[in-house]
Amino acid sequence: MDPESPHSLDVAQSKEESLTFPPAGTIPTLQAGLPPASVPSPGSDHGLLWIFVGAQGLRAGWSVLIFLVLGSMISAAAFFAFFHLHLFGTERHFTPSESIFSELAMVLGIVGAAAIVALIERRRILDYNLRGPHSPRHFLSGLIAGFVALSALVGALAAGGWLGFGPVALSGAAILRSGALWGLAFVLVGLFEEGTFRCYLQFTFTRGMNYWWAFGVVALLCVLQAAKHSGNSAWGVYAFAALGLLPCFLIHRRAAARSAFWQAAWATSTLFGFVHTGNGGENWIGIFAAGFIGFVFCVSIWVTGSAWWAIGCHAGWDWAETFFYGAADSGMRGQGHYLTANPAGNPLWSGGADGPEGSLLVLGVILLLLLVLLGLYGRRNRAVLDTPSSQPAN
Repeated sequence: MDPESPHSLDVAQSKEESLTFPPAGTIPTLQAGLPPASVPSPGSDHGLLWIFVGAQGLRAGWSVLIFLVLGSMISAAAFFAFFHLHLFGTERHFTPSESIFSELAMVLGIVGAAAIVALIERRRILDYNLRGPHSPRHFLSGLIAGFVALSALVGALAAGGWLGFGPVALSGAAILRSGALWGLAFVLVGLFEEGTFRCYLQFTFTRGMNYWWAFGVVALLCVLQAAKHSGNSAWGVYAFAALGLLPCFLIHRRAAARSAFWQAAWATSTLFGFVHTGNGGENWIGIFAAGFIGFVFCVSIWVTGSAWWAIGCHAGWDWAETFFYGAADSGMRGQGHYLTANPAGNPLWSGGADGPEGSLLVLGVILLLLLVLLGLYGRRNRAVLDTPSSQPAN
């Protein structure tokens, strides 16, 4: 066929239109990293390039690998610079100032890595689940939701006699200063963790994952977890991984709309629980809860169109737990907290040294948070959710 014939031009134009960026306010659809003419296929003159490039551009696995390597390098450089500027020392302390600079180093890493990968994939950095309508409002509502949810958990623990309060640790202007510093620290925590898991990884896994790829990732995480010998916290990873097996398989069998999104959510949420086993004070409930709330944050992307609600909720939850109530977080108690909350009684209910996140009651609070999220945003975004899309795996 003549490459300049009208028919071939129409075909090329239709392909280009199918690969355009989505309008703001919709859940991010899958974009091609390279123009159609640059996408090779097996057996073409491009040789083995098809191993690295698929129908949607750079294959998801290579994209993730590049992102992780670049992110680690940029973060390491930032840590090196901050250390030599005496912004923190060799012995780490859970203080607001050290948390700000350590989290800033990691945020710089993922932002720099995402910017470079976006350039390679011919995307914009906001395409990684940061587009969507009413981003400031969603961020603010997430902040409030996170604070209220953690307060509900603390209130339930206090009512059951599993948590008691000591003396107020701060007074006067120190409350405002410490509260502001911890607020900045936990916004950075939200940006780093949600930017990694719910923005970049969730977006990239969605464009390159079906059930069997998700199963493989989750199975690999379980094998790695078994090899770590991290005590009973490992059972939180196994439990969450097992919980997603049947639902994700049924979604796969039904070829449900946007199935790849939910397969990716299973994988990224299990990974979120897995990385939290590195915190020394976690028990299995806290690890399962990390995977569970990671899934809730994925749902927030589905119903709001972006990760901004998740970023705000993450920051609000951590700020309330560490600064406002002064409770332990993964076994660590931050310096410069307002109130002082201490566990009491059976660790199954109090959370013990893990803090409120290690209590069995946290699962009910997260479930309630999920229901509130769906109630607030699910129905009003029905048109967004019903938007047809095609998401083949690389």
